[in-house]
Amino acid sequence: MAQSDLRAQPALPSEPTVQAQAQTRAELDALFAELGQPQGETWSRAESDILRLWSRSGSAAMDLLYKRGEAALDAGDTVTAIGHLTALTDHAPDFAAGWHLRAVALYMDGDLGPALADLQQALRIEPRHFPALTQLGAILDELGQRQAALRALRASLKIHPHQQDARDAVTRLEQELQGTDA
Repeated sequence: MAQSDLRAQPALPSEPTVQAQAQTRAELDALFAELGQPQGETWSRAESDILRLWSRSGSAAMDLLYKRGEAALDAGDTVTAIGHLTALTDHAPDFAAGWHLRAVALYMDGDLGPALADLQQALRIEPRHFPALTQLGAILDELGQRQAALRALRASLKIHPHQQDARDAVTRLEQELQGTDA
């Protein structure tokens, strides 16, 4: 086998993951409609249901990697979390929640560039991934890219208008940018 054949090739979307995404698309669309309503009390349930659906890849093995990464992250073990989540993104490259969670772990580990890349990948897969948009806004703000941060946070709020932290960040950024050409 040639040396070039030994290099890791990007994995194709796994059949269980593709099936899981197809089965939940209509359910997600309905939940996003509910989540986006500025009034009402059902948005919290819609948010929980969306996050629950997103955490399921459709593959028991991939779900286990996700849960292990999440548990390591909760324990503050970012190195272990990144390891599990890298295996997950390698084997399920079409699973947006895996990219988002690895971005969170990378951010917590102080690795902002790769965290940004993972957030962008999560958003390519699922443009409505409001946690990824909010995290993107926070990182861009930390990097001093206030206009870009504001755009990301506004996009997140357009999808999920009930995020108080994102609303507060938008208000702060708008005040900071008021009167500037930035």
